[in-house]
Amino acid sequence: MAKGLGRGFESLIPTELIDEEFDITAAEDKKDSELKELKISDIIRDENQPRHEFSKEAIEALAASIKEHGVLQPIVVTKEDGKYKIVAGERRWRASKIAGLDKIPAIIRTLDSQNRLELSIIENAQREDLNAIELATAYAKLKTQFNLSSKDIAAKVGKSEASIQNTMRLLNLPDDVKKIMVKEKLSEGVMRPLVSADEKTIKKVLPKIIKEGWTARKAERYFADNKKKSSANLVKRDAYHKEEDALSAKYNAVARISGRSLTFRCRTEEDLKSLIKNLSK
Repeated sequence: MAKGLGRGFESLIPTELIDEEFDITAAEDKKDSELKELKISDIIRDENQPRHEFSKEAIEALAASIKEHGVLQPIVVTKEDGKYKIVAGERRWRASKIAGLDKIPAIIRTLDSQNRLELSIIENAQREDLNAIELATAYAKLKTQFNLSSKDIAAKVGKSEASIQNTMRLLNLPDDVKKIMVKEKLSEGVMRPLVSADEKTIKKVLPKIIKEGWTARKAERYFADNKKKSSANLVKRDAYHKEEDALSAKYNAVARISGRSLTFRCRTEEDLKSLIKNLSK
């Protein structure tokens, strides 16, 4: 389970993004950060923020979500002249005002500590001994708490934008799978195909990856082959789509053709008796 900054607000830290277990600057961050609820009236936007246009529909949708679930991810601010200037999270702040909130959770840092922490994360992200989940968490922290785009992060750490995005996608893996990935020292390449896989498939494939020492190429080939099989099965099923509809209408039952088998599913006992009678003629 992810742990957040401070006490009492752990549930506000987005566990799918920033898990303290994999946050390489968590200890340093705790020294300079404070997590508390701030009055919305005490918060101001950064006029130097390059983004000035916000989708009205998106803000209203977020406001509706906040009314129902609250603010799930704190904004980040720095204190300035008795006010708190937004570093990251202006959309959440705007939506919270529309939702009628008086207060909003915020991570408070000084401008110096914010700059210092950003440099620390960037320096750490360039280390060669980091595992992929730690690296992905570092990128996610730069994105969500320092308002950096994937392009900005790529420029700062000397990698391609696609590389940054691909690494961050690993954070969509289930928590237990991320821990196994770190424990077994599995590479980003071999785990990347699992990101879009369902839980059942992951449970089936992950032990094979570990036991057989799969390469990234083998993992990609496995999922590509399975995708082809699924597509082939779908084409087969669609090839008999018209026949299934015709049989369903004729016999008042749901007809399905799979491989060389034809099955019927009836809604009631009477429908079943009627189907048997019709098929026996």
